[in-house]
Amino acid sequence: MFDIINNTNKKIEEINKLEKYLKFIVKKLNIEKAIFNIIFVSNEEIHKINREYRNTDRVTDVISFALEDNQDIVYEDFRLLGDIYIAIDVAYDQAIEYNHSREREVCFLATHGILHLLGYDHMTDEEEKEMFSLQEKLLQEYNITR
Repeated sequence: MFDIINNTNKKIEEINKLEKYLKFIVKKLNIEKAIFNIIFVSNEEIHKINREYRNTDRVTDVISFALEDNQDIVYEDFRLLGDIYIAIDVAYDQAIEYNHSREREVCFLATHGILHLLGYDHMTDEEEKEMFSLQEKLLQEYNITR
């Protein structure tokens, strides 16, 4: 189960497509009994979050807070994955920069965030290859192309 929350003053046209795509992802990754949130925020908000929680004083595109990183918390019948914050203006700017649709960028960032919640990372070349190939596979299977 997931919620998509728009904490901006913008109308985000891609939310309907994202919701359908997330339902696909949830089934594909076998996380039907997991709970997570996608939260759209402003550049100012993600900058503040990045500064406070990651000690990085800049705007970024996506930040994930994985609750399963805490090994002391275990639920028997569901998983509480965490929250994914996406800076919508950064996403839109990146769509232009990478020459693809806003829809693709929003879905890409959500996928990236979900994989982080599930423990994937890209700190080493090996980890990056595994995570990025899975991201691309999921997007391609749902026909979200460049």
